[in-house]
Amino acid sequence: MGSGAGTLRGIVRPPWVSRTLTLVWSARVSMSAGRALAGVVAPLYLAALGFGGLELGELFVGVALASAVLSAGVGLLSDRVGRKPFLVVFPMLTAAAAVVFATVHSVPVLFVAAALGSFGRGSGAGAGAVGPYQPAESALVTEIAPPEWRNSAFGRLQFGASLGALAGSLLALLAGSRHVRPEVALATFRPAFVAIAVVSLAAGVLALWMTEPAHPERPARSGRRLRLPVKSRTLLVRLAATNSVNGLAVGMIGPFLTYWFYRRYGAGSGEIGLLYAVVNAVSMSSALSASGLARRWGLVRTVAVVRALTAVLILPLVLAPSFVLAGVAYTLRMVVQRAGMPLRQSYVVAMADPEERSSVAALSNVPSQVVMGLSPLASGYLLDDVSLSLPFEIAGLLQLVNAAMYWGFFRHMPPVEELPHDVPPEHDE
Repeated sequence: MGSGAGTLRGIVRPPWVSRTLTLVWSARVSMSAGRALAGVVAPLYLAALGFGGLELGELFVGVALASAVLSAGVGLLSDRVGRKPFLVVFPMLTAAAAVVFATVHSVPVLFVAAALGSFGRGSGAGAGAVGPYQPAESALVTEIAPPEWRNSAFGRLQFGASLGALAGSLLALLAGSRHVRPEVALATFRPAFVAIAVVSLAAGVLALWMTEPAHPERPARSGRRLRLPVKSRTLLVRLAATNSVNGLAVGMIGPFLTYWFYRRYGAGSGEIGLLYAVVNAVSMSSALSASGLARRWGLVRTVAVVRALTAVLILPLVLAPSFVLAGVAYTLRMVVQRAGMPLRQSYVVAMADPEERSSVAALSNVPSQVVMGLSPLASGYLLDDVSLSLPFEIAGLLQLVNAAMYWGFFRHMPPVEELPHDVPPEHDE
């Protein structure tokens, strides 16, 4: 993500900044490869063991609630003790979870491993969230990238996520394309779970060489209590409200997308993996265009428009009569969605008080993760007993509501780079 010391509009960046940004980017590539692969093989492996939609919903509830707790802990603690420890530990937890899936057949143990490794978090082509440590990652990037380069830095991270997800989707071919019997499921899927462990471990090892800047504003590590964000309170409340509605929508369809392709079209891991690879290849450049869209339209307007378009594009997906046409509709939706994803992450950490960035990034998503943990139960029931399309239609309506809320809450709160140069940024009191 740069070379040498580098300059940007007269700002000289020390060499360790470029090195750390490159390591963060590389770790995101590696971690996203594991996420994408897990997003294909974990639901299909459990389906091969006999899981239906409701049982998968119960698993996704546990994963989402565990992720909410872990994300909140990371946000609060990393503002006190630093970002790097979490960038090392959490990829290794995911690697350990993959080893459990590769070796253990006990369903309760698989549930615990999935929760700790965040298996089932995220959705579809899998280039989004990289786990509960993302608040620490976002805060670190914001602290070492100047404001005028922040949107671009997050866009490059999302590009790296798409690149990793492309590789992870192709690795799904390790599990083959056929539907398998329960007695041979573990042997069939074991190579894929081992691959998840390897790439996740690599992300944790890469983090060991990252350099975190000194923080004169960070409270001393000893003798200080954890506390909720105060200076960013208004921002946090509004983000929690919009993210909760989005979380309901994501929980309805996100964790089930692989299972939905399996049920709706009879697709196996090979076909789904190839589809996700195509999606990631085609949508990769849209993340890089995000900063340009934000400069032209404004960051908040761009995010609101993107969210509305992704909601509308659910309809052609669920109405598609074949797997190929559904794949085309899904690809178009993901191209649009990934233009907004880095901008949302960039906006949250930019608008938060510097001392509360990681806390705000984590806590703003806790309500989303909680409701995301509840909606899979309803979605699993609907998929099994009512309709394969109804959960998607409900999710589309919720995302339209979310787009309107986002525009209403934040259209008068532009990030610092969009303010006139003589107007200082406002902070919550």
